[in-house]
Formats: sequence, structure tokens, C-alpha cells
Amino acid sequence: MAGKVKVFGLIALLGFVAGIIAQLCATFVIPWFVEVLPLLGSATTYLISGVAGACLTVALVSAWAFLTHKKDNY
Repeated sequence: MAGKVKVFGLIALLGFVAGIIAQLCATFVIPWFVEVLPLLGSATTYLISGVAGACLTVALVSAWAFLTHKKDNY
């Protein structure tokens, strides 16, 4: 039971960090990209949000897989 609580706590912590990163991206990175790439118009925000979400998801799943893997007993 204690192992499950640790996993849930770890996932909650990763979600908290993901929320902070998402807020920083929404506040600083996306407006900067909209200024740099004005030719894409309103699609720029959606494209950047999609790419950022994909990168963040891969990073979080990789961290989760790395931290929760079983060690081989050879």
C-alpha cells in the first residue's frame, strides 16, 4: 500500500511541475513565438501549444518510467 501512495504522490508532483511549466509557456514562450512567427496567424498559438504539450508529455512519461522501473536481479 505504501508503494502505491508513493507512486500517486510522484504523479501528483509531476503534474504540479507540468502545470507550472505550462503556465510559464503560456505567459512567456507562446507570446514570443506569436511575435516571431506572425505569418501563421492564430494557428501559431495552437501549433506551439500542441508541440509543447507533446514534449511535456514525453518528458513526464519518461521520468515516470525511469523512476518506477523494476531493477533486474541478475
